[in-house]
Amino acid sequence: MRLWSLHPSYLDAIGLIALWREGLLARKVLLGQTKGYTRHPQLIRFRETGNPLQTMDLYLKAVHDESIRRGYSFDLSKISPCACQPSSRLLLPDKQLEYEFHHLLNKLRKRSPQQYYLLQQTTSILPHPLFQVVPGDICTWEKYT
Repeated sequence: MRLWSLHPSYLDAIGLIALWREGLLARKVLLGQTKGYTRHPQLIRFRETGNPLQTMDLYLKAVHDESIRRGYSFDLSKISPCACQPSSRLLLPDKQLEYEFHHLLNKLRKRSPQQYYLLQQTTSILPHPLFQVVPGDICTWEKYT
């Protein structure tokens, strides 16, 4: 499971669809509706919020917005209605954002060469709208690959 901290617009079609599915799985984990992935490190930052489910729904809403922009039909009824913008954003260390961007580039090199080429020209990496970038190291929950 990878819940990208990157803006969903960076993902290719395969990546965006996978993110939606993995986000829905993470949502089920937070609801206690599955036995798998209950200790997945990517969920730490959601569990540390005052309302993990609402935070996950805000995360998924941004993924859904990107899907609509691309003409996809992700089912918005799978999440709770939520505000367009979070009242407060989660903090994201800049080194984590950079790490994930390079991790995505490595995946895209083979899977989607055109997207890889476009992203190589990126000079400023945008985070997922749920996150606010702050100075800092790669998160302790990150599994290096």
